[in-house]
Amino acid sequence: MRKTALVVAIAALVATLSPALAEAVTGWTTIGSDRARPLDESQGLATIVRPSGTTIRYTGIATIPADLNSQGWNHVGDPGSAKGFYVEPYQRDDRGAKLFRVQAPDGSWANYKHDLESWEANNNSFAAVSPDGQWLVAGEWGTMDRLLVHPMPGVRFTNPAANLPYASAIRLDHQVRDIQGCDFQTATRLLCASDDPGGTLFGVTKPLLQVDLSASLNGSDVTGHVTSLGQLPLQSGCGGNFEVEGIDFDERDGTLRVIVMSPSICIAFDSKTWRFRQ
Repeated sequence: MRKTALVVAIAALVATLSPALAEAVTGWTTIGSDRARPLDESQGLATIVRPSGTTIRYTGIATIPADLNSQGWNHVGDPGSAKGFYVEPYQRDDRGAKLFRVQAPDGSWANYKHDLESWEANNNSFAAVSPDGQWLVAGEWGTMDRLLVHPMPGVRFTNPAANLPYASAIRLDHQVRDIQGCDFQTATRLLCASDDPGGTLFGVTKPLLQVDLSASLNGSDVTGHVTSLGQLPLQSGCGGNFEVEGIDFDERDGTLRVIVMSPSICIAFDSKTWRFRQ
């Protein structure tokens, strides 16, 4: 009897911890996961494709440059990349400017500041670069019906000494909550990771969202149709509150990656970057 109970318990534990889910979210199949380190892989990631090679770069509290931290930019969000450009979003605790740290394809860096609009939240959760490299989409925190669009720094806007302006918005047809990261799958589709803890907007907590745009970004407002694809994987040896973080779509092979940090002390042991494919 004890042996049978032990076998059942082990089987249940293996099923709980197994990364090989057949269908984690609608339309995407889980193909595996990689451990996400809490200090330098806990906020986001981006695939950078350049003639010199391709890299996947992560962000976390330990990746914030000391000079930016000392100036007040003490939080880095989910980065984005397209056409060899790489963008990291930074925020402050006060109502000071947001900052986008941009690396050009030649490896040079430049910092672009954006002074907040009167109606704009100070959160700078993510940076997503449109596939043509012309526009930068950024996100706020909380319950929102918009995503913000800027001219791409280093491409459409090339003066780091001037204020990076707000250009337009993606007007969402359904409210979203606590978006931690978005990335373009196509010129008219974004995939977004939501850390929504309540589940009242879409019927599940921590959903993967699909945002279909009425048109490619062009400097004017566009509409975004929001669809929930279901709850992202929440698997850990610890119980408690998971935190969904950044997201990346690798256009080379169609791999979608989403970071999910584990609860409690397990954040250091079994936090994961999940990998999916359609």
